Amino acid sequence: MRHVTIFTMTAGFGFLSLLVLASAQEDRQKFLDQQTCPSCDLYAVEMRSIDIKGADLTDANLREADLKDAVLPGAIFIDTDLRRTEMENVDVSGSDFTDAKMRGVDLEKANAAKSRFVSADLRDSDFEKAVLTEANFHGADLRSGMMRRVEAQGATFSDTKMDFIDLQRANIAGANFNDSRLPYSDLSRVNASGASFENVDFSWARMSSADFSGTNLNGSDLSSVLMRRTNFAGADLSEASGLDQKRLDLACGDDKTKLPSGYSIPVCTEYRIHDQ
Repeated sequence: MRHVTIFTMTAGFGFLSLLVLASAQEDRQKFLDQQTCPSCDLYAVEMRSIDIKGADLTDANLREADLKDAVLPGAIFIDTDLRRTEMENVDVSGSDFTDAKMRGVDLEKANAAKSRFVSADLRDSDFEKAVLTEANFHGADLRSGMMRRVEAQGATFSDTKMDFIDLQRANIAGANFNDSRLPYSDLSRVNASGASFENVDFSWARMSSADFSGTNLNGSDLSSVLMRRTNFAGADLSEASGLDQKRLDLACGDDKTKLPSGYSIPVCTEYRIHDQ
């Protein structure tokens, strides 16, 4: 009798799964027909290469859906569930992901320029080689995210959690990171020229061969930061904490670099800026 009960329960769960998938397919067709589908259940659906402008997917369930190569500029994803969703090479420029659940989302090579990710959960997300110029990540959670080689000039990352994030070779020139957390992050070879990092926790971060020229680092914690060949020309570190003269000796600056009293920095040369 026990074996029969187990079989019946298993069959019941399978039937429910089929109903869920069938419902998702119905909502998929509704979305394709109406080009809008707030609160729809699109769990695990396949919608590669769809082309819809200004779609409204507010509060929809797109968890584990396949949107690779989709063209969805100006879409509304407010409060949407996009956990582990495949969005490689999508165009979501100018879209709104405010408060979206996006843990583990794949946005590699995506165009998300001028999009809003305010307060979104983006832990473990993959943005490698994505275009994020002027995007807004204020208050987002990007812990353990992948942002290698992103183009994020002028983007806003204020008040974000970015512990353990990988930003190697990213272009974040002119970006705003004020009041953010970046401990144990990797900023090796980034272009951060002209960016603002007021009150940022950089403890144990890597900045090797990075361009931090003209940046504002006042109020930031630079404890145990690896700054070999880091360019601080014209940067303001006058109110930064956690500085170590031995580490500064491995970096470089110029006569416009501002440091706290008692610290000095070598003058930048080609040898110091570039790898040997």
